[in-house]
Order: sequence, then C-alpha cells, then structure tokens
Amino acid sequence: MKPNPRAWLCCAAIVAVAVGAPAQAAIKTQLIDYKQGDATLQGYLAYDDAKTQKRPGIVVYHDWTGVSDNVKQRARMLAQLGYVAFAADIYGKGVHPQIGPDAAAESGKYMKDRATLLARAKAGYDVLRNNAMVDQARLVAIGYCFGAAPALDLARSGADLKSVVALHGVLSAPEQNPKMIKAKVLVLHGADDPLVKQEAVQAFQKEMKDAAVDYEVVLYGGALHAFTDKRYNDPAHGVKYDEKADKRSWIAMRDFLRETVGR
Repeated sequence: MKPNPRAWLCCAAIVAVAVGAPAQAAIKTQLIDYKQGDATLQGYLAYDDAKTQKRPGIVVYHDWTGVSDNVKQRARMLAQLGYVAFAADIYGKGVHPQIGPDAAAESGKYMKDRATLLARAKAGYDVLRNNAMVDQARLVAIGYCFGAAPALDLARSGADLKSVVALHGVLSAPEQNPKMIKAKVLVLHGADDPLVKQEAVQAFQKEMKDAAVDYEVVLYGGALHAFTDKRYNDPAHGVKYDEKADKRSWIAMRDFLRETVGR
C-alpha cells in the first residue's frame, strides 16, 4: 500500500509542534543525605525540572515531628511557584517522632541547645545554597512551628538571606543573640495561639525593632497554633487546623517572596 502524503504531512506537523512546544512543568523530588558533624541528616529537595535558569532557593524547616509528609508537601508547593525548595532535617536521618510527648522531647533537645540547632540549620542552608539550580543571591528560610526557631536563628547569625518567614512559630531568641539579621522578616501567627502567646510576639517585635530589621507581623483572628497543618484538631490543647488562616497565610507568604526574591 502506498503511503498517504497527507498522513506524512500530518505526522510532520505533529512532530514540529512537539519540538517547538515549551516544556511542561514537572515537579521533581529527591531525598538528600548530608552531614553535620558526626550526624547524618536527610532532607527533601523539590524543584521544577522544566526550568533551566538559576532561581531563588528556599530552605524549609520542619515542625516538631521532623521531615514529615506535611513539610514535604509545602516544599512541592513552593517548587510549583518556581523556587528550589529544600526541606532541611534538624533531628537526623530516620528520626520522626509522633505528635505528643515524643515530639516534645525531641524538639526540646534543640531548644535547650541552640548552638546545635543553629549548626543543623546552617547545614541544611548550605545544601540548598550549593545546589547548582539555586541563585545564591536570592535565598530564603521558612519555618513552621518549631522550625521557625532554626529559620530565625539562621537569620540572627548573619546568614545571607533575603527573607525569612515564620508560620505559627517559636519566636524566642537564644541567650547569645548576635542580632545580625540582614533579611526581611514576615511572621504569620494565630491571634489566639496559646502556645506562643502575644507576650512572645511582643518580645519578638521589640527584638526586631531594636535590631532595625524590616519586619511584619500578621495575626489571624481566631487561629490557634499549627493552623496550616491538617493533622491537628485539638483546640483543648491549643492546636487546630484553620483553612481560612492557612489560605490567607499562603497568599501573604507568596506575595512576600515575590517582593523579596521574585520567582
């Protein structure tokens, strides 16, 4: 049977369109092992492999349960916005305490040892900063709950960050606070958070003012602690997911990132 010329032309057109079409976004993820001292840590990298140019990098610090599915999801969401996101590990590879006493005990170790907390924060930051896809002039740190402490301590240490975001986070400064913050800071907080109370927010605001930091605090009325995390629904203990506050805080963070590092 003779080939149909029209069929050949049709196939050629399809190939031409396919070759000329822009690459479709595909979020890629990978686990990365790295070291801090003798400790082996394991973080989670997310990025859009359709992009070829260097782009802003965001290191994301986890809540008191470690590198959970929740923080991995947030890293993927940031990658969808065009960033390279690395969910850094503070606890160590394979350490994923359950919500409750186990998580409180594990996070408590680092809140009592802020030097080690900062060292772990820097180790994750370095993994992100040295990634070939990342523009080292446009770096961000984000922290959820417990993770706000390493994010803010990294900024306090004078790390080259354009911006920092703390969501329903631990805001207290370490005893030895160098106050060398270069970054702009955004705090997204539940107005009714009984775990990180308004006194802590006010103390943080004083710290920022005294250090002449460009900062903003946004309070979400009625929101408790952990308002971005669907795993929590225990208002009696001060933690509850709040869909409205979650969506609003994501929009506020997205706009802040556009302002400070673009995308």
